[in-house]
Amino acid sequence: MAQNGFIRTKREIKFLILYVVGRLTLPAPLETVQEAVMCDGGVDFFEFSECLSSLVETEHVTRSADELYAVTQKGLENGRACENELPYSVRLAADALIAEANRKLQRRAQVRSSVTPRANGTFTAELILSDDGGFPLMRLELAAPRQETAKALTERFQKNPEQLYSELVELLFNEAKEEG
Repeated sequence: MAQNGFIRTKREIKFLILYVVGRLTLPAPLETVQEAVMCDGGVDFFEFSECLSSLVETEHVTRSADELYAVTQKGLENGRACENELPYSVRLAADALIAEANRKLQRRAQVRSSVTPRANGTFTAELILSDDGGFPLMRLELAAPRQETAKALTERFQKNPEQLYSELVELLFNEAKEEG
């Protein structure tokens, strides 16, 4: 174990994992949880992985089929009971990383895209932009002749979905003004 941080034992690593996962607003991928937990120099990847697996086995944390981690009610209760055992400086560092992770997770939930094959050999690029409540503002399906083209459409959409939405709404309103 690395010894240059405040977190020294597996028990403390588990407390820190529960602290982090309990404050994430949405289920998160391993990398997100890992980044926040590794805020302390005393945590190494192998012990982190072992402790996270243990928390999944004891049903403090769940791991979904798509490899997203979330805290259970049991984990939330136990984490809250033990969080004061974590050094204040570690909690502050984790809180900053958790806040950033929550922003990224929220963004990922609002902007979604996928590529699916069609029976005729072409592909569909589905682009979805949702509001803060998860309600779709826009759902757009575009046909693409090749998978690479469909992937390029989804990647471009992911970079700036608001621009596409604004330009589409503006275009629709401008055409309505011209007709009226």
